[in-house]
Amino acid sequence: MYAVVLLVVVLIVASIVVSRRVEPILRARVIDTLSTRFKSRVELGEFHVQVLDGLEVKASDVKLYPIAIESDKPLFAIRHFAFHTSWSELVRTPMHIQSVAVDGLDINLPPKDERKNIPRLDNGKRKLSIYVHEIDIDNAHLVLGTNKPGKIPLDFDISHLVLNSVGEDEGMKFQATLVNPKPVGDIATTGTFGPFNSESPRDSNVSGSYEFSNADLSTIKGIGGILSSKGQYSGELNRIVVDGYTDTPDFQVSTSGQKLPLHTKFHAIVDGTSGDTYLQPVDAMLLHSHILASGSVVRPADGKGHHILLDVLVDKARIEDLLKVAIRTDPPVMTGAVRMKTKLDLPPSELPVAQRLRLAGTFDVTGAHFTREEVQKKIDSLSLRSQGKPEEATDDIPDNVQSRMMGNFTLLNSKLTLTGLKYTVPGLIVQMDGVYSLDGNEFDFHGKARMDAKLSQMTTGWKSLLLKPVDPLFAKNGAGTEVPIKVTGTRSEPKFGLDFGYKGASGAAKNEESHDSKQNRN
Repeated sequence: MYAVVLLVVVLIVASIVVSRRVEPILRARVIDTLSTRFKSRVELGEFHVQVLDGLEVKASDVKLYPIAIESDKPLFAIRHFAFHTSWSELVRTPMHIQSVAVDGLDINLPPKDERKNIPRLDNGKRKLSIYVHEIDIDNAHLVLGTNKPGKIPLDFDISHLVLNSVGEDEGMKFQATLVNPKPVGDIATTGTFGPFNSESPRDSNVSGSYEFSNADLSTIKGIGGILSSKGQYSGELNRIVVDGYTDTPDFQVSTSGQKLPLHTKFHAIVDGTSGDTYLQPVDAMLLHSHILASGSVVRPADGKGHHILLDVLVDKARIEDLLKVAIRTDPPVMTGAVRMKTKLDLPPSELPVAQRLRLAGTFDVTGAHFTREEVQKKIDSLSLRSQGKPEEATDDIPDNVQSRMMGNFTLLNSKLTLTGLKYTVPGLIVQMDGVYSLDGNEFDFHGKARMDAKLSQMTTGWKSLLLKPVDPLFAKNGAGTEVPIKVTGTRSEPKFGLDFGYKGASGAAKNEESHDSKQNRN
């Protein structure tokens, strides 16, 4: 019994003695390896070695300051790390460590071009004291500094990161899970990073692939849907080329609440050190409509959100698809083919998307047909009367007259302003300016209507005879009849009428001419 106790005591004392001899050796090797690998000054806090079962190392408070970079903050700061290796590795050069476990890693990339003018004292390649096959990191945080006045650093949370072949002076393979704040979700990525550029970390190479699944778009006010995305990337940290696609089978905007399939393919240039993205371009399909967009997604100086600026071309598209996105009406009020060019400006804000979205552009809807039968019947009847065929304008006419609508538009504060609006059906041209709110509670349009037929030709019987004397009063500018009109009220109760007090009809004509000239240039 006493012999066993004595043996245990001897072993404990021996392990303490050995560990005290081994600790400075391993500590020096760790510092030398980190200093050589990252060309940095190394600070190492607590460092403990246990030798009862091979070599068990635990350390904390590690900081690396690259020699070539002027910065008060360490490039890498490790809170805790640990590894285990065999006794035989102690006498091997370099030592081989299969795995190092890290808990808490802060990476602070300083602004570009913050370099010291230090002459190189040693141009030779130093050998590493330790070769690490894998580093397994939990709770990493990446901060990308900036030297732009007023602009705050960009930061990322990395819940899990695995680095392989860490000891080689070449690219390190990695697997990582990044926490995306908006839309909320985890991005899984694998690839290669490096070789690490100690003089300019932002110029280090990076390449790989990513997968973003089950991202909840409802975390962005005003939109909804579950997004998934996959793609590949390559380049340097300050210029990463990304090619990928997204799928959102249930995309919706809160103003309409209707769920629509949205698929995109994109080619983008990403500044991984600032988060700014340049889309070149995004090729999207929304239901049956094709949309092409190019532009930028940049962070403002205060770092809150992103500012989106895009040039958007909508072609081979359907107006009913676009109406389903914006307006809570099912079915949409109109069908037809549409072509549109617009500037899209979406500034960062906590407001819903529909309230901060700004648009300015032109549109052209052809083959337009109203889905409400009573509305289309009125259009059909008006077309026939405008052609001087009142006898055919009965309740039994087929609703098959297609119309065309074009003009200029701006969208601001959830209100759509139309200028130079030109609406045509056989026998009739309507030119108007006005405002329409996306919630459908406001219609306010004024302009003029030009008919091929004279007033007396648009009706029959005694009404036609009574109107003949006033035909000359309304036959203007080459039209059989020209009258000022207005459309006011709400979406559910629009009101149509004459508007003899309106003075802006000529302005509508000028805007329409401007729109036509833009269309010709495009």
